Amino acid sequence: MTNLIATVTGVYIFFVAALFVFQRNLLYHPDSMIPSPVASGVAEMDAVSLITDDGLRLLAWYRPAKAGKATVVYFHGNAGNIGNRGDKIRPYLDSGLGVLLVSYRGYAGNPGSPTEDGLYADGRAALDFLVEHGAQPADAVLYGESLGSGIAVELAHRRAASEPVAAVVLEAPFSTLADVAQTHYPFVPARWMVKDRFDSMAKIAAIGAPLLIIHGGRDRVVPIRFGRRLFAAAAQPKEHRWLDAAGHNDLYSYGAATVVIAYIERLWSERAADRRR
Repeated sequence: MTNLIATVTGVYIFFVAALFVFQRNLLYHPDSMIPSPVASGVAEMDAVSLITDDGLRLLAWYRPAKAGKATVVYFHGNAGNIGNRGDKIRPYLDSGLGVLLVSYRGYAGNPGSPTEDGLYADGRAALDFLVEHGAQPADAVLYGESLGSGIAVELAHRRAASEPVAAVVLEAPFSTLADVAQTHYPFVPARWMVKDRFDSMAKIAAIGAPLLIIHGGRDRVVPIRFGRRLFAAAAQPKEHRWLDAAGHNDLYSYGAATVVIAYIERLWSERAADRRR
């Protein structure tokens, strides 16, 4: 019996150690192939370069907004690359919104390896690019898909005191990555092992911008309770759309794009009305 306990304990310790060492391999699933806007159904977008403050040159796709329209800065999730998001951003392009589809280090042929701090640097490079091309943060809607929600919240929080963004839209967001890790690995102290924490809960109340959260009631990757928790911690103005029948990856099959476009158009209409007063 003593030998059995020692064996089981040893296996458990080895498993926990392996999880800790290889956790970024479990979190980030980049597709390193270089995608094409044409092949992804967004031929009108241009391939551009983002230069990070640590010297990386990253691929992104960009189409400027039509006059009087917002620019959606889209931060995708942990898997694939920007080439897998053509269908999702198609409605925004068709509505005249500008779109900057951001790719991360280690994804889509980009140099480097993804980490929390690295992805934040990639996000800052995206906003710097917009400013360099005449689009101000006040005209930018930061859109975060799943893992990208942590980047969008960080950037909005960082700019809140000086140059607030126009709005933040979060698709299937989490409170903190540590919460999600503990849910998926309940038999280990995952909450305390996570290196890349993406602690949106600590920042969401001070993003300084209107907030929309969209989450699926059947989400098994990032359960909706984390989206609800994040929403409860956020300051007004804030809105949510809980799509009860949707999961993690099919929110756009349940009208998410229509919800987002209507939300942005309403914000822009209200802003125009305020300026006329």
